[in-house]
Amino acid sequence: MTSHPLTPTPHTSTDDLGFVAELAQQFRVDAIRMSTAAGSGHPTSSLSAADLVAVLAARHLRYDWGEPSSAGNDHLILSKGHASPLLYALFKAAGVVTDHQLMTSYRRLGSPWEGHPTPVLPWVDVATGSLGQGLPDAVGIALAGRHLEDAPYRVWVLCGDSELAEGSMWEALDKAAYYSLSNLTVVVDVNRLGMRGPTELGWDLRAYARRVAAFGCRHLEIDGHDVGAIDAALQEAADLDRPTVVLAQTRKGHGFSGFEDTGGWHGKPLAPELAERAIIELGGNRDLALPQRLPVHRPVTAKPDRPVVLPRYPVGANIATRIAFGDTLAALGTALPRLVVVDAEVGNSTHADAFAAIHPERYFDVFTAEQQMVAAAIGLSVRGYIPFAATFGAFLTRAHDFIRMAAVSRANIRLVGTHAGVEVGPDGASQMALEDLAMMRAVHGSTVLYPSDATSTSHLVELMARCDGVVYLRATRGAYPVLYEATETFEVGGSKLLRSSTHDEVALLGAGVTVHTCLEAAQLLTDEGICARVVDLYSVKPIDSHTLQEAAKATRGRLVVVEDHHPEGGLGDAVLAALNHTGTTAHVEHLAVRTRPGSGSPAELIDAAGLSARHIVAASHRLLDGAVP
Repeated sequence: MTSHPLTPTPHTSTDDLGFVAELAQQFRVDAIRMSTAAGSGHPTSSLSAADLVAVLAARHLRYDWGEPSSAGNDHLILSKGHASPLLYALFKAAGVVTDHQLMTSYRRLGSPWEGHPTPVLPWVDVATGSLGQGLPDAVGIALAGRHLEDAPYRVWVLCGDSELAEGSMWEALDKAAYYSLSNLTVVVDVNRLGMRGPTELGWDLRAYARRVAAFGCRHLEIDGHDVGAIDAALQEAADLDRPTVVLAQTRKGHGFSGFEDTGGWHGKPLAPELAERAIIELGGNRDLALPQRLPVHRPVTAKPDRPVVLPRYPVGANIATRIAFGDTLAALGTALPRLVVVDAEVGNSTHADAFAAIHPERYFDVFTAEQQMVAAAIGLSVRGYIPFAATFGAFLTRAHDFIRMAAVSRANIRLVGTHAGVEVGPDGASQMALEDLAMMRAVHGSTVLYPSDATSTSHLVELMARCDGVVYLRATRGAYPVLYEATETFEVGGSKLLRSSTHDEVALLGAGVTVHTCLEAAQLLTDEGICARVVDLYSVKPIDSHTLQEAAKATRGRLVVVEDHHPEGGLGDAVLAALNHTGTTAHVEHLAVRTRPGSGSPAELIDAAGLSARHIVAASHRLLDGAVP
């Protein structure tokens, strides 16, 4: 592709909408150029929204491009993340990336200019590209500005019409209206064409408007290529007292007759010869600079952290780990003023409402909307808060894609799943988290914790508040004896040796509820004259490889792993992976939930799943009778 001479920069200010129209054309040209140079990308999706972004960036967005971490900056979320060429074209106009970088690095290995934007770039708040997530994340950011900071910054979201088929978008609008997030403006690029063909509603703006109104938000309908109408709508949205959705009718690929409003072009770059034609039709290359509209700063006096005073529990007392979680959350809230909690209408059962009783201004209930619960936590983390989000462990599976994308976003969120495993009891299989450890272990860079008693829960919850990344704590419904003194210490990657001797013949490895059945089994084995080591693997990821090696060495490799979880991906796989990584030879009996459980008492279900003491004793005998060399 040959180069085109630059069109002279007009000597106008951004008060002249002619400048904005030219800026939009520059965005279109640059989107075509970078996607053609990369040989991949989404130019048509970028061209349809170019006028929207040009007006927003030049006339409404308040942002210090030299200080992306400035607390006063507005937030721009590209929910339709595949339109990254448009966002990067904006960054070029803002002067934070060069034309050469985009033409040589976009979508290349090792480049920060990825196919879908991520916070590797300091001007990007959250990773997008999995449709239906940018707006829910933005709700969390707007919650912080409206209800925690009373700050003047605004949150702007550019959405695609295809992603309005995602239920998470409507969860987000519902909660935005519920919390009166007047600082949130959503701009929908209604270009009619999705990936395969036309969208469900096409250009029926009235149908979209009825849905938006039904969820409690205001709506404005405009021509998305009329810069004057866009400008007026964005100004009106900023003046309204509720979250506003601007429904902008656009044409996919607008500006080039070769593919404008034509199906079959989604995600396809132009061949060099066709790109030449398009650039000429769009008026050639330009080198317009985006004038900076600095943010409004409002001085905020940060409250200092105070010493943490954890709750204390007497050894032997029967206390559920979910109760200890709530107690500790309330204590941490007193010590850490930036700690916030997001609930999914089950706080009275997870006991997260212990926090709400003391710190109601930092407690947000999104009701039974687990995707929005996780997204709100992600958005709150963007503003530097310490978010905890809690629900039943089984229901976090609804939000797995949000959790996966939280890792891509480098978000720091703390998730707590209660009511784990068959231990739940009579409520039955629908309430039992039996896949959660596998799900959370698979998240890149995650930390997975599973305490066995109230004291360890309390210490681990405090550790969660200090951890980065996606951190998950699994808690049980029932009450179990406190095993540890309040002065005991815990660490991520650690474990506890609860029973051991120099004559151990088998090691029983558990976490959470199965630590208690392992202890019971160890006593039964002792009554038979067999010494059994018991290890509490409270840190499932990272796991304590050293203690596992020592247990294998002390018992001639005889290990029984017991978990209230399906066999795939949980504690057993974590143990086996650690042993394999260290080259440790072991003979492992893996007890897990291998059949579909039903209703029953916790004790009945634990026994039926093969996790009770008698099953652990039987597994130990299989190892001891196996003639291990």
